[in-house]
Amino acid sequence: MSKEYKTIQEVAGPLMLVRGVEGVTYNELGEIELADGSRRRCKVLEIDEGNALVQLFEVSAGINLSSSKVRFLGRCMELGVSEDMLGRMFDGLGRPIDGGPEILPEKRMDINGLPMNPAARSYPEEFIQTGVSAIDGLNTLVRGQKLPIFSCSGLPHANLAAQIARQAKVRGSNEPFAVVFAAMGITFEEADFFMKSFSETGAIDRAVLFLNLANDPAVERVSTPKLALTAAEYLAFEKDMHVLVILTDITNFADSLREISAARKEVPGRRGYPGYMYTELATIYERAGRQRGHKGSITMMPILTMPEDDKTHPIPDLTGYITEGQIILSRELYRKSIAPPIDVLPSLSRLKDKGIGKGKTREDHADTMNQLFSAYARGKDAKELMVVLGEAALTDMDKLYAKFADEFEKQYVSQGYNTDRSIEETLDIGWKLLGILPKSELKRIKDEYLDKYYRPYSG
Repeated sequence: MSKEYKTIQEVAGPLMLVRGVEGVTYNELGEIELADGSRRRCKVLEIDEGNALVQLFEVSAGINLSSSKVRFLGRCMELGVSEDMLGRMFDGLGRPIDGGPEILPEKRMDINGLPMNPAARSYPEEFIQTGVSAIDGLNTLVRGQKLPIFSCSGLPHANLAAQIARQAKVRGSNEPFAVVFAAMGITFEEADFFMKSFSETGAIDRAVLFLNLANDPAVERVSTPKLALTAAEYLAFEKDMHVLVILTDITNFADSLREISAARKEVPGRRGYPGYMYTELATIYERAGRQRGHKGSITMMPILTMPEDDKTHPIPDLTGYITEGQIILSRELYRKSIAPPIDVLPSLSRLKDKGIGKGKTREDHADTMNQLFSAYARGKDAKELMVVLGEAALTDMDKLYAKFADEFEKQYVSQGYNTDRSIEETLDIGWKLLGILPKSELKRIKDEYLDKYYRPYSG
């Protein structure tokens, strides 16, 4: 039986100081028993010569210092895992919220996990089809990759997250595929949207959802992505499944770190965030990947809203260092009713070349991808020139490129949130749009592919 302490010294917001403790360790779980017999959970944040600083998972209201007792449980936070988690919804602490029964765990796993040994990693190289042309065609997602989506406040990243979670698949394989979806600091309205989106389309059958609401405690928000990744590691490395993990919104996670850090009166770093935020983000992102000797894999798409639309803000800045590229959503495209508003030029998937080509997507993929990037960039330049100098200043070729840029946004990028395109459809739309330009302009594509696929544009 673990020892009980009646030595609560003070409570300040979500923090509580317990004096005279023995054998208590960092990150250990604790239980507070109030005078009325009710219990609340807490976690050890700091140990200093018999003094334990703990963070409450629930509110501190109603805790009487003299009559409340604290018991430390001798273990870190754990998640009970089993294949029965598929098709279920949980809160930010892993408790079922879908009205179903408790999970009977096959085993219990520490939610902090362990970063993957770099020497044990396999190189990501298999294509994952999201059904979204701007990702599949131009910024391809590869199995085992970490590819974040950088959004702005008010943009429909929730719709894109739900679309990718519903549509993502490993092509041409019967290997089991699952989605682990974790939402942090979302509103009731957003939680309802995700629940309905997964339930109505049947995507819930192969998904595990963790939903942490905006009114839940900050410490729960910090635990939510770790719970999700623990479930993903179990499915990937013990059940040999290919798992896509979608985390939204990483900004809410980082803000919770800042809130806890401020409560502990730590010295702040950039923009008030703690200096260890890089470490916290890295320990989450680096749990994705493929391991030698295991069939399964974890692919991750974290979503974050850039505060003030600023790419240099610490959260997107540090995320960009750790991950392998980024998909950027654009406010300008959103105003033009392009859905999803993915800005393909600043977006990047550093591993895209490994997941495309013959036997993976199609032999013409790399050439058409480079040509589309080039033509769209020149078309945008032509449109900017048109704004400054007027259409009369453009050459006939520049006008064709400007037309290409407009049609590219309308037909290729904009597909709505309910259209699931195969990679062949995406490549064919690319070829259709390249038909706007004369064959002589398509210098990045091999002649054999031009002869096979090129047709003049017919509208």
